[in-house]
Amino acid sequence: MSLTVDQLQVALQGKEILHKIQLHMEEGEFLSLIGASGCGKTTLLKSIAGLLEVQKGDIRIHGESVLEKAPEKRGTVIVFQDLRLFPHMTVEKNIAFPMELKKTPKDVQKKRVEQLLGEVQLEGYGRRKIRELSGGQMQRVALARALAADPGILLLDEPFSGLDERLRQEMGQLVKKLHRERKITTILVTHDKREALQMSDRIALMKDGQILQHGTPQEIYFHPVSRYAAEYFGKCNYIRGEVREGRFESRLFTANVRMPDGCYDAMIRPFQVNLLPEGEAKIREVTFMGELAEVVADTQAGSLICQTSADQGLEERFAPGKTAGIQILSGEPWLFPVLQKGGKDEEDLI
Repeated sequence: MSLTVDQLQVALQGKEILHKIQLHMEEGEFLSLIGASGCGKTTLLKSIAGLLEVQKGDIRIHGESVLEKAPEKRGTVIVFQDLRLFPHMTVEKNIAFPMELKKTPKDVQKKRVEQLLGEVQLEGYGRRKIRELSGGQMQRVALARALAADPGILLLDEPFSGLDERLRQEMGQLVKKLHRERKITTILVTHDKREALQMSDRIALMKDGQILQHGTPQEIYFHPVSRYAAEYFGKCNYIRGEVREGRFESRLFTANVRMPDGCYDAMIRPFQVNLLPEGEAKIREVTFMGELAEVVADTQAGSLICQTSADQGLEERFAPGKTAGIQILSGEPWLFPVLQKGGKDEEDLI
């Protein structure tokens, strides 16, 4: 089902939480809602599910307003962080619960539960009690129960947050696999930036009850609308320079660009900074990160962060105090205009 959120305003205890949210999803899309705690992600999810009252605006599912529809009539199912499984029921009874509410025949329920157990890789677990399951297994039961309701829109409110990294990755892969097979319109609320970038067709970055940027993972990572959006997805370097007649010029590099003449900061991700054996940049700090190492170097344009392969010769070649060359590998860089009046960056105003 397609989803449209149109100028949505939601208040809790007299305080407005969502401010004119505008969002559209095509049928079968996978969207991640991401942002700092308290920015309104879960409030938006609950509003779509019909669990919160809307002050202004509209929510349309498949082109039809659902504001007057009860939650169970909207075709949405939400999986919460705490899962909300029934501990007194077996796994199969938990999964069958939505079908019980619909008075689905028992033989149909049984067949459907067996199918779902297979899909979430829990064959043979149907008669187990919830308390006998691991955290990852309970996540799978909650997902199967949600799918048993045959939702048009699946809403996931940080369901993997309590899992360790390995289980989180496994659950993410499972959700993506089921989404690909079933083509269910899906919204995932997450704090994990890597998870959002890897799983999503689109990402909506929220800040202070508004959607700051909505786009593909590539758009939001390489073409952020502000410094806040840029830095939310990882560390950035900013190299100041001037654009004159389609050419960006700075102390470290030049590049052809499609921007009007003026003063700009070029956003350069650490992996776009290449260290060379010879040069005038002075290595200040090296941090081992496993496969990669993070190197901070002082240059004539200020300090730069570089990510490089952490091979065995790294510490010898680029030890603190040594010098190195700097090569920027950005192609056409992403530029933020700099306001000359008062020297304040335009991005600080967003």
